[in-house]
Amino acid sequence: MTGPAHPSLREIAELGLPFALIARDGETVELLTGDVADVERLADIPLTDGTGTPREVLALVPFRQVRERGFECHDDGAPLRCLVVRDRVSIPRDEALAQLPTEPVGLDDAGFDIADEEYAEIVRRVISDEIGGGEGANFVIRRDFTAKVSTDAATAALTWFRALLEHERGAYWTFAVVTPGHVAVGASPEAHVSARDGVVTMNPISGTFRHPAGGATRETLTEFLRSTKETEELFMVVDEELKMMSAVCSDGGRITGPHLKEMSRLTHTEYVLRGRSRLDPRDILRETMFAPTVTGSPMQNACTVITRHERTPRGYYSGVAALFTPRLTLAAGEATHDLDAPILIRTAYLEDGRLRVPVGATLVRHSDPYGEVGETHGKAAGVLGAIGAVPRDAAAEAASLTAADEVIDEDAPDPAPRRLADDPAIAELLASRNQRLAEFWLNPQGADGPGPFAGRSALVVDAEDRFTTMLAHQLRHLGLEVEIAPWSQVTDEQIDAAELLVSGPGPGDPRDASSRRIRRMREVVTRRRDAGKPILAVCLSHQILADTFGIGLAPLDAPHQGLQKSVDVFGMPASIGFYNTFTARVPAGTTRAGEAEVAADAVGDVYALRGPGFASVQGHLESILSRDGMTTLQRLVEQALAPVTA
Repeated sequence: MTGPAHPSLREIAELGLPFALIARDGETVELLTGDVADVERLADIPLTDGTGTPREVLALVPFRQVRERGFECHDDGAPLRCLVVRDRVSIPRDEALAQLPTEPVGLDDAGFDIADEEYAEIVRRVISDEIGGGEGANFVIRRDFTAKVSTDAATAALTWFRALLEHERGAYWTFAVVTPGHVAVGASPEAHVSARDGVVTMNPISGTFRHPAGGATRETLTEFLRSTKETEELFMVVDEELKMMSAVCSDGGRITGPHLKEMSRLTHTEYVLRGRSRLDPRDILRETMFAPTVTGSPMQNACTVITRHERTPRGYYSGVAALFTPRLTLAAGEATHDLDAPILIRTAYLEDGRLRVPVGATLVRHSDPYGEVGETHGKAAGVLGAIGAVPRDAAAEAASLTAADEVIDEDAPDPAPRRLADDPAIAELLASRNQRLAEFWLNPQGADGPGPFAGRSALVVDAEDRFTTMLAHQLRHLGLEVEIAPWSQVTDEQIDAAELLVSGPGPGDPRDASSRRIRRMREVVTRRRDAGKPILAVCLSHQILADTFGIGLAPLDAPHQGLQKSVDVFGMPASIGFYNTFTARVPAGTTRAGEAEVAADAVGDVYALRGPGFASVQGHLESILSRDGMTTLQRLVEQALAPVTA
């Protein structure tokens, strides 16, 4: 339904009807009304009626759905809530504003659920125990700003939605979803995943630049863009989302960017990832649960770390709002719906008269605990200021809105840029980041012939790091037929039968005999080596392989999580991305260990091994940080597959 013949927004709220308001294009507000259905699994989202007719559904997907992938979480029972759309109305933005209430919504008993010093201590523990213990590259730990609200929920939702429409810019979705017992209102900057006509897009955003009083300037933004922490944080989340893209897209995904995501109070850096897929959109959503920008990496272990360090369940924070819209034309064999799913961040939740604004900081090896405390304050203030719950920075907002509305006079001798992203110096600084990245992921990955290993096959054993999906994609690009098997499911028969076995990376201490996963990966590597059959070992498995040759294993003085290094791999320099906390280490100058040839640095940290029927590498050749990844991967596969002579 379109046009003016519909109840006013206030009337819908007064009637107590479930509804959603979504602003996506800056010009209109979409009003969705319908019936609420709570389902257990993503596959149960009711995209068709009893006759098989497609219908539109807006689903709020809570964080607890990660259980569908076998990941850990604090399970609060938050429902996978579906608004099955009966009516859709497009309302001009100005008309919508005229219908929305303006009375302020008061807050009482406001503050963070975790004190600043307590949160700083959690940050310290995550950096030392989790990142320092090899559990992953980065983790997002949240805390909640809470307050009491006496205004009725629907009126509060409409009021806050109006404030976001008026005062927030740059959001991917501005939205309000009102269903029985639950309200969600936000301005999400990030499209987690979309699927339109078979093209899947992901939009990793990272780095948070909080605008200073009076607004951002070239100088303050330049300082932010030169930050090592912020740059490495973005590269790590791009790697993590490429893992997901490689799992759902036949071409693995190509990245474009970086770009600036400029909002009224915050600026982020972002990339865009695209690939093609024929999967049902619910399966795409399942395979991409959830964005590493709000969880960490590797994803499965990030969920475990979150469970260890967060005290309460997440609810819908870091989940997604997923809009499934029937396509007008369908291509044979493709899904029947398009998908548009922003991340549920920068969102205020209201239940039982209690406001909750969850915010998190991305913790990496360079993190400063009090800097991360400040980031959570900035994010919470951004949401609260946007909805009018706390005073806004009027000068910064005026500068932001002026920049957004500025028109460039092309005839002027020195035209002013519309946005800071248009400033030549800022644009050049952004573009320079790609000089560090692998061309393989920046360029189209079309058919380049059959590949050097056409007709051969490989089994990749996943040790709980989905870098294996990217690795498998690169192996396919080299011509191999590739299958991936989880460590917990791979059988000895599969291990024995594989033409090439690729023993993959994973988190944790390779010396940890108490870990069932580590023990099984040791069995995989040892069984294959004892049989004298071709094996390529990566990262964790490289360390395990090194141990079989009597090479010692030790923690690094500082974790190499998301670190790019130029190393010598058997006489050829290679720029490679590293994600390791432990290393195989030999005495300086060592070049052999038994039948293994050793490539190590001056300290003795081992970057690669090779010998009859085997090769290994500490770095992640599949990472966007591995500029020489494909060349090095081809060399090591050739080594592993080379005929073994007596």
